[in-house]
Amino acid sequence: MDRTAFPRHRRALRRAAAGVCLVAPVVGLLWVPWYAQERPELAGVPFFYWYQLAWVPLCSLAVLAAYLLTRRQSEP
Repeated sequence: MDRTAFPRHRRALRRAAAGVCLVAPVVGLLWVPWYAQERPELAGVPFFYWYQLAWVPLCSLAVLAAYLLTRRQSEP
């Protein structure tokens, strides 16, 4: 067995974690009734807008985490 290879169950667990990282932003943004409100406001901007804008860096971090979880280890 190769020393750099993960056992099959660890690879499956990492892929499942990557899937959760990718599904979280989808659920957070598609569940509109949860954030479709004007109050509270942040600097005069309604909650609806800053909630969506807050997801931009969060989505980037989620994609980065999914990439890091699924990338293959380089051969020595």
